[in-house]
Amino acid sequence: MPVNLHRIPLPWTNVYGLARTLVALGTALTLAASSAETLFRPVATIGDYPSCESTTAAGLFCLAPDNYTHLTWLKWACVAALLVIASGWRPRITAPAHLYINYSVFSGIAIVDGGDQIALILSLLFALPALGDRRRWHWEADQGPQTSATPLLALIGISALVMARLQMIIVYLQAVVAKLPHAEWQDGTAMWYWGSNLDFGPAPWLATLTDPVITSTLGVALMTWIPLVIEGSLVVAPLLPQRMRWWAMSAGLLFHLAIALMMGLWSFTLAMAGGILLLCLPLGSTLRLRTDDTTGAAKTAHPQDTGALAPTDGTPEPSVEAPHPTH
Repeated sequence: MPVNLHRIPLPWTNVYGLARTLVALGTALTLAASSAETLFRPVATIGDYPSCESTTAAGLFCLAPDNYTHLTWLKWACVAALLVIASGWRPRITAPAHLYINYSVFSGIAIVDGGDQIALILSLLFALPALGDRRRWHWEADQGPQTSATPLLALIGISALVMARLQMIIVYLQAVVAKLPHAEWQDGTAMWYWGSNLDFGPAPWLATLTDPVITSTLGVALMTWIPLVIEGSLVVAPLLPQRMRWWAMSAGLLFHLAIALMMGLWSFTLAMAGGILLLCLPLGSTLRLRTDDTTGAAKTAHPQDTGALAPTDGTPEPSVEAPHPTH
């Protein structure tokens, strides 16, 4: 049986690193901006938090249940650890801690905004590429030492990033499908209800800008339908040419920034931004800065239609060779 060599792109790039940083910062923001009394409190029909029953008893915050002083110390310890994770230091070492902290937050806090759920899933998938990540910092674009990694570790890592893409596709597909049956999304009035909501509406300083928009027929219709278009474009983003993916990615990032500004869901926005980067940028690609010879200005390398972000010197991205049997 003849054997061909199949090239596996390396997952250990600064794109994967930037996604880790955004997700870690989102969780850190939730913990830092909320008091222990807010994070850990009784919830009607559910009970006390942290809930230390069954598998949730493995969470970090179950070490100090019903003690706000100890919970506060644990909360700030998690913030400090998440800042180290966000710095990019030793992904191989910090990835398990990232996963454990996100599990503890997801299972232990009473307030949820969706960001804790996607952060847990992504941190689980980040832990798999980290198994073979030998870099000191996840910002390093040079993967020279990584080329000696086994094809199995590269395959595990890149497969995890593919699963992260699929997860993001499912999130946006569900978001679109769940909205379409409702008359408010069909007739373009849904954002009027959200914009007027006392809990999720914009802050007073922003309401002076948004109120004229959501009170006009065309304005509220555009605010309702444009998110559906953006979410739909992210669902099909992996099927689009790379230059169109850049547009989908930019629109998605701006969309979530608008959600953060209007609804205050900053942790959710940061977690989703990390997922959008993995969804829209080519697998194994690296973000590099190019220096223009005439102006000396730094420029971001743009991807080509081939689906790869080319390094500034034009050399191909590193990969490892894995045996691929063919008949």
